[in-house]
Amino acid sequence: MGLDLLLTATGNGVPAGGTGSIFGSYGISLVLMIVIFYFFLIRPQKKEQKKIQDMLKEVEVGDVVVTTSGFYGVVIDVTDDDVIVEFGSNRNCRIPMKKSAIAQVEKADDGSSSSSTVEEKKEDEGKKSLFGKKKD
Repeated sequence: MGLDLLLTATGNGVPAGGTGSIFGSYGISLVLMIVIFYFFLIRPQKKEQKKIQDMLKEVEVGDVVVTTSGFYGVVIDVTDDDVIVEFGSNRNCRIPMKKSAIAQVEKADDGSSSSSTVEEKKEDEGKKSLFGKKKD
């Protein structure tokens, strides 16, 4: 009587603790957890890595970059794995670094939108005296 009750409670006619398939309820749960980890952890990380690699491949001379340490600079030379970045306004601080040290890239403007402001600055500079004061 007790054995019949145990067999009907498990539902499959196999006594509890008997041999079942490896993909029982624990196997399905394990596969489901692996799929969830893939879609929520691994796949987005791979997309982000691909996005960063594409960004680093498109680095060109004249681009403004932010390094992983937070420095802003302008790219003045590009090789396969390295770049030379110019930091500061004095134009004397040129540092070679790996492309992997670049966190963000802002593409250089083509100059069409700011050409009038550059011309105005040149005109203003022409009107200045030796000590930086404007001539009348």
